[in-house]
Amino acid sequence: MTTGASTPTYPARPRRSRLLRFLPLGIAAWLVLEIWLLTVVAGAASGFTVFLLLVAGFVLGSVVIKRAGRRAFRVLSETLQQQQSGGVLPQGERGAEGNGLMMLGGLLLMLPGLISDALGLLLLIPPLQKALSRYGERTFERKMREATPGTLGDAFQQARIHRPDGKVVPGEVIREDVPRGTGEDTGSPRPPLNS
Repeated sequence: MTTGASTPTYPARPRRSRLLRFLPLGIAAWLVLEIWLLTVVAGAASGFTVFLLLVAGFVLGSVVIKRAGRRAFRVLSETLQQQQSGGVLPQGERGAEGNGLMMLGGLLLMLPGLISDALGLLLLIPPLQKALSRYGERTFERKMREATPGTLGDAFQQARIHRPDGKVVPGEVIREDVPRGTGEDTGSPRPPLNS
């Protein structure tokens, strides 16, 4: 006996990206490598030397994060003072450039492990900070241009569409220049925007 009711169909689950698929495996391999390297150094020198290296990395990382935070706060307060006084913000001045990478370097220094310490020290080198910053900006801009509907990049693109007064205007574009009956416009009523 059939009831005539069909089972609901659910949309297919989107595939996980390669990065998200292999990220847990990469983190596990990194942790094993860090522990192995610490045991090798402890065997070559002593356990106390490894302890001193870890403490020194933690202290240096906290100093770096504190310095980057103060620099970012100083740039923010100067920007706010210039805006309140009616001054024009200089476009070429980038006083806060590298603060994020400096904080990331400090965080990597604070994590226990020698590989993370080496990566943290590399992120403190100014030419490398500038190169990584430029690469990150180019990658972000490329991903924004390639944004497809339904992705996070598309949400950022949609958020950038707003009126001159700053209000976001949701809607759809109705092309007046397409004559009816050409295949693009069927003449049927359009579904509502919010679904």
